[in-house]
Amino acid sequence: MASIARSNLKLRAKPDSQTKESAVLILFYQDKDKIKLPLILRPVYVGVHSGQIGLPGGRKEKADADFYETALREAKEEIGINPADVTVIGHLSDLFVFASNHMVHPVVGYINHKPVFLTDPREVDQLIEVPLSTLLDKSIRGITNMVVSGNMEISAPYFGVDGHTVWGATAMMLSELLSIINELEEDAL
Repeated sequence: MASIARSNLKLRAKPDSQTKESAVLILFYQDKDKIKLPLILRPVYVGVHSGQIGLPGGRKEKADADFYETALREAKEEIGINPADVTVIGHLSDLFVFASNHMVHPVVGYINHKPVFLTDPREVDQLIEVPLSTLLDKSIRGITNMVVSGNMEISAPYFGVDGHTVWGATAMMLSELLSIINELEEDAL
């Protein structure tokens, strides 16, 4: 799910001494007969990820013991998730996001009930509850051309979810997650 521009820039764009550490939470929960996970639409602001779909998360703070704590703290701040309710089951591959110079650590967890979401309007414009079955449906995947950073045109793979285009780092993390789920399902057969 990496864009063509990312592939071309991979050799030039590498973490450096200015790279910031971040974590996001991929949170599974049961809602009636479906397993879902929350995505967020970021508000429009002056910045790299303005108006984009993402996972709850953000920058690691000095007080955070590790990236698990960062992901849980950020999920509480952004969408009201109680960290004590979350069972962390692991993490995905770290992902360097060169556009914002962040190394992102994706954390995976679940809650045994449907959360009561309390979104912070400064960080979340809209909460999108996505059924896992929707993400597993290959018909929602596509490739689109878009202009980023003001003038660079890229060809970006994406997931089409509820009228939104989920692309970039979020799409790459979800793609890795779905690959793992598909492998587990194949092993179970």
